[in-house]
Amino acid sequence: MRPQKLFIGGVWVEPDLGHYEVVDPATEEVVGLAPEASRAQVHEAAAAAREAFAVWSRTKPEERAAVLDRAADLVQRDAEAHTALARAETGATTATARGMQVAVGAARFRRYARGALEPVEQAVPPQINAAGPMGRAGVFGAVAVRRPVGVVTCITSYNNPWANAAGKVAPALAAGNTVVVKPAPQDPLSVYRMAEALEEAGAPPGTVNVVTGSAPAAGEAAVDSPDVDMVSFTGSTAVGQRIAEVCGRTMKRQLMELGGKGAALVYDDADVESAVRGIGTTFSFYSGQICTAPTRVLAQRGVYERVVAGLAAYAGRLRVGDPADPATVVGPLISAAQRDRVEAYVELGREEGARLVAGGERPALERGFHVAPTLFADCTNDMRVVREEIFGPVVVVVPFDDEEEGVALANDSDYGLIDYVWSGDVARAFRVAGELRAGGVGVNTVGRNMEAPFGGFKRSGVGRDVGSYALHAYSELQAVVWPG
Repeated sequence: MRPQKLFIGGVWVEPDLGHYEVVDPATEEVVGLAPEASRAQVHEAAAAAREAFAVWSRTKPEERAAVLDRAADLVQRDAEAHTALARAETGATTATARGMQVAVGAARFRRYARGALEPVEQAVPPQINAAGPMGRAGVFGAVAVRRPVGVVTCITSYNNPWANAAGKVAPALAAGNTVVVKPAPQDPLSVYRMAEALEEAGAPPGTVNVVTGSAPAAGEAAVDSPDVDMVSFTGSTAVGQRIAEVCGRTMKRQLMELGGKGAALVYDDADVESAVRGIGTTFSFYSGQICTAPTRVLAQRGVYERVVAGLAAYAGRLRVGDPADPATVVGPLISAAQRDRVEAYVELGREEGARLVAGGERPALERGFHVAPTLFADCTNDMRVVREEIFGPVVVVVPFDDEEEGVALANDSDYGLIDYVWSGDVARAFRVAGELRAGGVGVNTVGRNMEAPFGGFKRSGVGRDVGSYALHAYSELQAVVWPG
């Protein structure tokens, strides 16, 4: 097992602080050894990105597009090896690792190869100015121009190291920025494979840098470096708040995709089977470790028991086990610590008086950090299991009487990332969507349009990315004005 090196300034560098073990959540065996960067090495990476920015920001868009296109090709070329590593690091099933992690990572590089060619200038209507202290009367033209921010620190989440990292790195590079990537400590090795692809694709030295550490120190250094102009972070609200405090001291730009507690409103006229299938993905997709999951079900009383029974049956059909087994639907959680956290919430739900309908126990498996798909019914909105993000395969169900109460319950949350509405009355579904305080709303679906803006209200984040919105997120607007 060859220890991983850091990637700084186009050079693979030995870490100052040694290595730490990356553990397979399914087998509890060591997957690899990740490097422990010192604070000085993280700042060195940011300095390398600063030096590279002077050149990369001035490259032709076609050159940036070519690098990103080649990177996509290289990721696809080695997709099977990347899939095996992603599965081992994250505990995702093979199908998820292949289709939703590696393939999405490649697709995002491909998307922002096109994005590098999108127009950066937008004409502003001319303005007639009267004569005055500022000069003679005249017509003034203007354009708004997107300029790269500079050096961007990309701090990624553990639930999808390929898609999440590519979703930050690709648009940042397309816009002309350089990056320092700080992956989650649990599964950083895939991000180093991504860096290798970018290096082989021709990204100039220092354009992409990757540093890691098992403790918060590496991430803190990647945020507070004076060479960093922007921080893009995906993770918990608590960590996001600490990052924002540091960024605020020097007015660094921020893009924050934080926690969620998605409300799924199911009305009496809904297609209950469709709602159950959509909500049921919480049990299986990344084993509930996803911020967009519809974990908080608000069911109108006319369909309440049908929704509960349907979700219980759905959970009971899911096979929990080894993610390498094609028959497995629900893999492990990322770590023993996360499993213990989720189990503590399950016990808390019992103590709070929620009715345990399904799950609640640790599966009888010899190895792995597994939690059975768990369903609580007869919940109230003041319960902690309803209000707090659990980040595991746990769904809670709360009854409501009418449309107004359903909306009020959905909005009674600290979070506002993505909510969902199921109703046979499309007009009502869109009316309710307009009243929900969330960055996104799925109407009769949990699917997403990957060109639509993504981000949250309230404590779910700051800013928007995905599609062309990401290019704007990683750009500053400059106004250029001239007399006509």
